[in-house]
Amino acid sequence: MRLLGLAAFYHDSAAALIEDGLVVAAAQEERFTRKKHDASFPARAIQYCLDAGGVDLDGIDHVVFFEKPLIKFERLLETYLANAPRGFQSFRRAMPLWIKDKLFQKSNLEKALKEFAPSGKIAPGKLLFAEHHQSHAASAFFPSPFEEAVVLTMDGVGEWATASVAIGHGNTLEPVREIRWPHSIGLLYSAFTYYTGFKVNSGEYKVMGLAPYGEPRYADMILEHLVDLKEDGSFWLDQSYFNYATGLTMTSRKFHDLFGGPPRDPEAPLTQRHMDLAASVQKVTEKIMLRMVRNLAKAYEIENLCLAGGVALNCVANGKLLRDGAFKRIWIQPAAGDAGGAVGCALAAYHQHFARPRQLSGELDGMHGSYLGPEYAQAEIESRLAAAGARFSSVGEPQLYEQTCDALEAGHAVGWFQGRMEFGPRALGGRSILGDPRNPQMQKTLNLKVKYRESFRPFAPSVLREYVDEYFELDVDSPYMLLVADVKRNRRRAMSAEEKTLFGIDKLNVIRSDIPAVTHVDYSARIQTVHAQTNPRYHALLSAFNRRTGCPVLVNTSFNVRGEPIVCTPEDSFRCFMGTEMETLVIGNAMLRKEEQQPHLVEDYKNMFDAD
Repeated sequence: MRLLGLAAFYHDSAAALIEDGLVVAAAQEERFTRKKHDASFPARAIQYCLDAGGVDLDGIDHVVFFEKPLIKFERLLETYLANAPRGFQSFRRAMPLWIKDKLFQKSNLEKALKEFAPSGKIAPGKLLFAEHHQSHAASAFFPSPFEEAVVLTMDGVGEWATASVAIGHGNTLEPVREIRWPHSIGLLYSAFTYYTGFKVNSGEYKVMGLAPYGEPRYADMILEHLVDLKEDGSFWLDQSYFNYATGLTMTSRKFHDLFGGPPRDPEAPLTQRHMDLAASVQKVTEKIMLRMVRNLAKAYEIENLCLAGGVALNCVANGKLLRDGAFKRIWIQPAAGDAGGAVGCALAAYHQHFARPRQLSGELDGMHGSYLGPEYAQAEIESRLAAAGARFSSVGEPQLYEQTCDALEAGHAVGWFQGRMEFGPRALGGRSILGDPRNPQMQKTLNLKVKYRESFRPFAPSVLREYVDEYFELDVDSPYMLLVADVKRNRRRAMSAEEKTLFGIDKLNVIRSDIPAVTHVDYSARIQTVHAQTNPRYHALLSAFNRRTGCPVLVNTSFNVRGEPIVCTPEDSFRCFMGTEMETLVIGNAMLRKEEQQPHLVEDYKNMFDAD
């Protein structure tokens, strides 16, 4: 049975192909359109998935959409009616869009899907709809390596649910609890994202990265005024401090008065106050999640926990859940946000609607390392690079690793484009920019000269799975970069008395360990364990670097610049390489060095990035 899952029309549209319960392909629309968080109908992602499966839409048994639009409309309408006349401006903006498009989403989807069917028809009953949190829960449990698990979904909001719990067993998922709109841990975090001057639905990572520079001075204030937190982890938000339910902003004037002023202008400098606000909402989020998880472990006495929803991308909180030990094992969907709903709704239909059994593989999960996107044969890579005007040499595999290690040891930022593109927000060694973690200048170099983003943003270490516990306070798999743990004490550098007095962003340039480029200011790191089974070429590079240097760790950041999606094609990677100060690019077996490129092309691409 072939099922095509779709997520679309809010943010991070995506498509996924499931064959007999196995995830064959999955990709986000943004990677093809080059529009970050593209919410449009995922036409290009659909075409990729069909091509990857060698099938057209007539050969697909069912198409499954990740939520139920009419129930979402019901929630919207009830919210406005309950708060009238407050929120009229928001209501006036929202209604035309719903009446024009979203109320007729089924017919609009069928019309768009006909373009992929040679017959030009969508059979009655071919299009199915799952619920939003059902899709999230299914994306977390069904690909997990667990026969049984508690499944916790936390996000902004689905149709009505903002947090939900289901019990997964075999091929079943039974919903048991939920918290409903407008009380939302995801929207609480997004409110502070907005208030500290970052973009909602993308800037939450920045708030998490900024938090260690601050002190949680406002945490008690949040819990006293904004959040009524119960012992079981359930909570209630005082809506007088927020404006997201019926307004055009996330926070209200009452919120601004409580925290000492209006939201930060996105272009204004970050102050210690903003860092303290970030630290505070992070601490409150962790407290809510810990209470929830401890209560669930006690209530259901199941050893395994699965997480999904946008809040499950908070890798700092995830690490604390793991260390807390309420659950013996935790598995997190790598595309935990809405894009993962494309995988989840298809799996929900396969296992729940059609009652098909699961196939557990033992150790490995069902996401194949999340390497589910397009890949390119060497001949195609060379043809595309030549057409773009690139100068390159193609080398054998042993030389590839040695020459890449040469570049890393020389302090180069290395673009690494190999195999299938990752599904989800993290680059995992398929579309990555790599660096030497021992180089104390590498974090600054990557942020300011390659990524063109805020200097405080931390970078993640990729480490050979077999060495992870020699460098980090972690001894479990973390293949999807969704767990934060501390650097081992014997790897840390003692700080001087003067360094200990530093505050805020002044902490940034203090060398904290023998892998300073991946050690955050609180000695933590967001870890990716690299496995030979899922990414043999990246594992081989790390192994070569370890043989050369005695260090089995590399800096790994996504292959993109600020404001752009991760690269998808060889042309995307060449453009990023040429338009930044990246010195080396490795695509398949093709090696590119900046100094060998045509000077006029380097200048043209740099000007293109400046114009962007």
